[in-house]
Amino acid sequence: MNSEDVFSNFPTLETERLILRKLRLEDAKDIFEYASDPETTKYVTWETHKSIEDSINFIKSSLANYNKKEVIDWGIVYKENNKLIGTCGYFLRALEQHSRAEIGYVIGKKYWGRGIATEAVKEVIRFGFEKMNLNRIQAMCIPDNIGSYRVMEKVGMKYEGVIREYMYIKGKFQDLKLYSILRREYFDQKENK
Repeated sequence: MNSEDVFSNFPTLETERLILRKLRLEDAKDIFEYASDPETTKYVTWETHKSIEDSINFIKSSLANYNKKEVIDWGIVYKENNKLIGTCGYFLRALEQHSRAEIGYVIGKKYWGRGIATEAVKEVIRFGFEKMNLNRIQAMCIPDNIGSYRVMEKVGMKYEGVIREYMYIKGKFQDLKLYSILRREYFDQKENK
């Protein structure tokens, strides 16, 4: 599968507890439930949703970026209650030239501590290396976001360092911790399991 295949037919992924699928406008209520929680949104780059319109606009923006072939953002549906509880996806600005993508994710606070983010990120990484033929997948987080960098470590990403004042987020320049996993590392880990 190449990137054209990914963008011509949005793939649905499945794990033991999750379905990762294309976002739909009818997901706005579920998204608003977690995106309006300041604790859930404390470390993300976007503002806490103040109204359902913010969640609708988020979905529209995500779909527009998919159509521009810049982002593929899966909605994370928890099978136990068939509820959309977060998103996980790739920013693909370096896909064609460098075979590289950046992964990002958010899970509603009610679902923290269950390994759900790790399960979703593992599946998206698997898809990236095995189906999209990526060479490098990277992720970044604010250094205080312990839960996020623990997910990165659990999925086999390696810490590369701190990028100082890399992004202007919520009114100030933020340092970001950078993690990555390479194609060869992923397949080495898979063989050694």
